[in-house]
Amino acid sequence: MPARDHFHSVMRIGPVQIGTHRDRNGRTVHAVVCTADRCGWSADYSSQSAAQLAARTHRCRIN
Repeated sequence: MPARDHFHSVMRIGPVQIGTHRDRNGRTVHAVVCTADRCGWSADYSSQSAAQLAARTHRCRIN
């Protein structure tokens, strides 16, 4: 049975949300997801500062 994935330290920068969780190997990972309709952008980063930089510089390509 797979382990449950719980996010903590969730923050929001504009339409982008950052959540911290542990991956399958037990490492701390910061997931960044754009919540705008039809955007679909997401990424994982190993540091909180990299995740925040990506969230601040993300621009949706939806017209």
